[in-house]
Amino acid sequence: MNSPTVRALLVRGMLAGLAAGLLAFGPAHLIGEPGVNSGIAYQDAHTHEHGTELVSRALQSTAGLATAVLVFGTAVGGIAALAFCFALGRIGRFGARATAALVAAGAFACVYLVPFLKYPANPPGSSDPTTLGKRTALYFLMIALTVLLALAAVILGRRLAGLWGNWNATLAAATTFIAVTAVAMAFLPAVNETPKDFPATVLWQFRLSSLGIQALLWSTFGAVFGHLAEHVLEPKPATDGAPASTGGSAIAAR
Repeated sequence: MNSPTVRALLVRGMLAGLAAGLLAFGPAHLIGEPGVNSGIAYQDAHTHEHGTELVSRALQSTAGLATAVLVFGTAVGGIAALAFCFALGRIGRFGARATAALVAAGAFACVYLVPFLKYPANPPGSSDPTTLGKRTALYFLMIALTVLLALAAVILGRRLAGLWGNWNATLAAATTFIAVTAVAMAFLPAVNETPKDFPATVLWQFRLSSLGIQALLWSTFGAVFGHLAEHVLEPKPATDGAPASTGGSAIAAR
């Protein structure tokens, strides 16, 4: 794939991520912020130390949340677009839309879902603030391990496809990924800091809303980016006699 095409896909990936972030902001504000507020209320009721609030909760839950979601969506959209450029034509004979959907699903699973199973999202007040650095390091370690294991599973599946066929090779690679990931989860230290009197409903709703928001963001990205990428890689021929865009040679130039 040539550089102009990669650049065009990178820009469209960032735009698709921005669009996904815009769509995810509404649910994040409506169903995510109540859990944050409940966690802060619990924290305030169980501590006598109240620091100075540099940014008001109203600003945090609106402009601050919007900025965070949009920046996150744009950043991961660009990264996922580069992953799409690498994956196109290498994971099967899939078109732009199907490849974008597979990349988005894989990114959601590797970057969020699998790490979430080991280190789920927690609202304020449900964890010890002094262990924030340790918990953050463990979470990113889990993400790195998941991504590496997923890449290894893809390579394994490709190598087995010629011997066992695509279906059996995919099953073997997926089974290997699940088994090795489960072993990694078992050896990584657990984090169990939630106080016994912390409201279970708040914890459950916060985690469920976090999972749903990420699923919405990645599914939106996959749909939007697939549409945009298809127009770059598979432009429709001109009907008025004008020459078609040269972007259609991108697949052949891979």
